[in-house]
Amino acid sequence: MNDKFFDLKKEKQDRMINAALKIFGLYGYRFASTDEIVREAGISKGLLFHYFGSKLGVYSFVYDYSVRYMSMEIKASVNPKETDFFTLCKQLEIGKLQVLKNYPYMQLFLDKCNEETVNEALLAIEEKRTEFQRFCNEIDSQADLSIFSSPSDGEKIRYMLKCAIQCTMEKHFAEHSFHAEMLYDENIAYITLLKNMI
Repeated sequence: MNDKFFDLKKEKQDRMINAALKIFGLYGYRFASTDEIVREAGISKGLLFHYFGSKLGVYSFVYDYSVRYMSMEIKASVNPKETDFFTLCKQLEIGKLQVLKNYPYMQLFLDKCNEETVNEALLAIEEKRTEFQRFCNEIDSQADLSIFSSPSDGEKIRYMLKCAIQCTMEKHFAEHSFHAEMLYDENIAYITLLKNMI
């Protein structure tokens, strides 16, 4: 990646990043098109390749950027001493809300990367993906699961929440009705509902 990318005006940087997040997030690496990315960003293809060199260069850059940005916002929102499972879930949602206000497709993109099957894409993000997974596991490990009948029940609840939150986000994108605050409110409602059922 050309370091001069960060010399561009922030608005243009974000336009290019958001375009790549959207196209890769919706279609995955294999089916994402650089033509669609430049159309979405309102830039020339030459400019995209000037800064990133290739489709793989764009993908690897936005993955690295997403991991850094998401980790930063989550660290700012999650109390490292918090152990209550549901409070931690809510704090995570606050962090994600801050991300999605600026980069609406970032969570969708990160989720899609977890399903990636193209070898060159997997190799390009392998190190950062392992680092981000380790970070997420550390946050998860803070939670005291003793409120559940067994630790495996706690993991099942975590998985249910993750699926509900991911499906809700995908539904909003499919219906072209995505708003970060609305998604946050729905996710908090799911967390609260599960807490009240325990």
